[in-house]
Amino acid sequence: MRRNMPNLADIARLAGVSTATVDRVLHRRSGVRQTTVQRVLHAAGELRYLPEPELEAVRAMPPTQVLFVLPGRSSKFLRMLGEWVQCSQTQWAPYHVNCRVQFIQGFDPQALASTLLRRGRECHGVAFMPLEHPSVREAVGVLADAGVATVTLVSDLSHSRRIAYVGLDNGSAGRTAAYLIARFVGPERAAKVALIAGSLSYKAHVEREAGFLQLFAEQYPHMQVVGLREGYDDEAVNYRQARALLEQHPDLAAIYNIGGGAQGIGQALKATGKQHKVVFIGHGLTPDTRALLIDGSMDAVITQSPQSAIMNCVRIFANLREKRELTAGVEANRSQVIFRENYILARTGGDEFVLVLADTDAAAAHALLARLHEANESRWSSGVVEWGRGEALPDVLRRADQALYLAKTSRR
Repeated sequence: MRRNMPNLADIARLAGVSTATVDRVLHRRSGVRQTTVQRVLHAAGELRYLPEPELEAVRAMPPTQVLFVLPGRSSKFLRMLGEWVQCSQTQWAPYHVNCRVQFIQGFDPQALASTLLRRGRECHGVAFMPLEHPSVREAVGVLADAGVATVTLVSDLSHSRRIAYVGLDNGSAGRTAAYLIARFVGPERAAKVALIAGSLSYKAHVEREAGFLQLFAEQYPHMQVVGLREGYDDEAVNYRQARALLEQHPDLAAIYNIGGGAQGIGQALKATGKQHKVVFIGHGLTPDTRALLIDGSMDAVITQSPQSAIMNCVRIFANLREKRELTAGVEANRSQVIFRENYILARTGGDEFVLVLADTDAAAAHALLARLHEANESRWSSGVVEWGRGEALPDVLRRADQALYLAKTSRR
């Protein structure tokens, strides 16, 4: 007896989908989740509906093409971000995503808009650091009409049609910088503080400034902000801006560098002999900022993981293709504060922080906290735990939270 040949209905029944979905998959039309595609292809192979060469051709679906558009010279952290994309292609393989980088001239909205329009049409999605400008917003809208999704990275773009933002809560980052400066300078001291931004065309820099000023107004109104200057993340410009601030305000107590170009500010502090007298807080852990931390010119760096930021972009574009919730599997971007001794200070919510001390036992941690309590007149609580070998981070944080709670209750 001759065996009946399988048909679309047989494949659909075995794969648990409709015949229309089977037809879309076998004819390589878009609009089907990758997991469903694989299920249909597996069923077609099991039923031997197509010869193996044809089945392999269908399986060879092209990967999602993602373009990262970043400033090329203005920020070493952003340059490092792009270089990490270029050297980590194997990490995107499980997501069936291929990533490329286009470096452009920084702080040029027309160059950014034209690059988005020209290169964006060649791919499925674009991740980029935007400038707040009508031409950039219009380019994002044109790409959206053409079916090209955009994700803003590090800084957001207001009133735009981007599908997601990947980056820090920049208002919170600015508040953290203000809090650190107040603690380093002394919360009761009526000190002068200066701010240097990359450019207020970046929404991120505007939000960091706003968060900084907000915390000062709320908790340290006696602190005096003597001005905000733009350095365009350029070391030479930042050097001149910092020198001018130090000459205009000989009693300047602190500088908050909102953007890049930290090396220029460090050079200005060293040239005037104030590298250990003026508190210096900045953003983005790079070889340059690490060197400034080590020689004591810089006191703390607020940073984020470039790997996590890029991976989140990849996950978002993969989710879009698979018609999943855009944020499925996307991790929250957490800020870290790096000090000279590889200590990590991270905000966990509200006014609570976690301080991770490398190669430090409980006794040394208690001694450090005692010095911090002695140096600050305001009342605050702390709890100490040791991270056991092989212990999961959530378990460590849970024990630390319990220790903090006990310390708080003992003060009442």
